[in-house]
Amino acid sequence: MFDWMAWTAPVGGFFVCIVSMLVVMTVWEIRSPTVERKGFLPLRTTRGDRLFIGLLCAAYVNLAFVGVSEKLMAWLALEQEPSVWISFVASMLLLALVMRKG
Repeated sequence: MFDWMAWTAPVGGFFVCIVSMLVVMTVWEIRSPTVERKGFLPLRTTRGDRLFIGLLCAAYVNLAFVGVSEKLMAWLALEQEPSVWISFVASMLLLALVMRKG
């Protein structure tokens, strides 16, 4: 069923994090309903809005990294492509920033 996708540890970790965040956010919303607030994003957002925006940003960071990793290999004279764990950590940090300050 999932044979079409390249399931590696970083990909699995990324999806486990997303599912975990959705479960935690659901429980958090049930226990403490959110209120809209204004952060650095140009609109008033709830926790769910910030999670959605942050997940989109995380996906774009990962896609961009995959797109430029071969070029990075040439530019930095690396023997192999940089690990996708780099983009995973960067995307999770960006997500945390959007959730906290967005």
